Amino acid sequence: MKVYGDMVSGNCYKVALTCAILGIEHEWVAMDLLKGDARTSAFKAKNPVAKTPTLELDDGSTLWESNAIINYLADSSDLMPTDAWTKAKVQQWQFFEQYSHEPFIAVARFINKYLGLPEDRKAEYESKQEGGHKALEVMEQQLQQTPYLVGDQLTTADISLYAYTHVAHEGGFDLSGYPAINAWMEKIQQQEKYVGME
Repeated sequence: MKVYGDMVSGNCYKVALTCAILGIEHEWVAMDLLKGDARTSAFKAKNPVAKTPTLELDDGSTLWESNAIINYLADSSDLMPTDAWTKAKVQQWQFFEQYSHEPFIAVARFINKYLGLPEDRKAEYESKQEGGHKALEVMEQQLQQTPYLVGDQLTTADISLYAYTHVAHEGGFDLSGYPAINAWMEKIQQQEKYVGME
């Protein structure tokens, strides 16, 4: 099994963290997105969207989109609930991550960390702050009620949202006003097989 990814990317890190927690052996194929590694014809044959992460199974089958990958890897594990309602709650948070969290927090981080906050992107960077804090406030409210996003147990919902939340400061987001989020991040970091982002 191979994972094509960039460990500075939160989406790719989700897969690395899931594999680490579950002890899944895999080959990590490092990709440099800024150099165009994902735009080659060979890679597009694996993923027509030309993005990472991409999972390639031993039989050549490929799967893309980070949350789909980690849910596949976590199937039949403690990270993925078995009852329909709780599984839907996991997916609810993952859709929230993709549509209400990542477009603000991850994009602001990309502009700052990857691009060095160029002058022509500063207005866009600043415009992401309000939406990012709205997403963090939603998470804070939930985590004041439950230890993890879907109750008392770590799931792929937590991994999905942890990936960019724990580096949100790299996008200009001050997390000091979110005590429940900070406690939640500490619990994830205390997982026995936890690995950090490179």
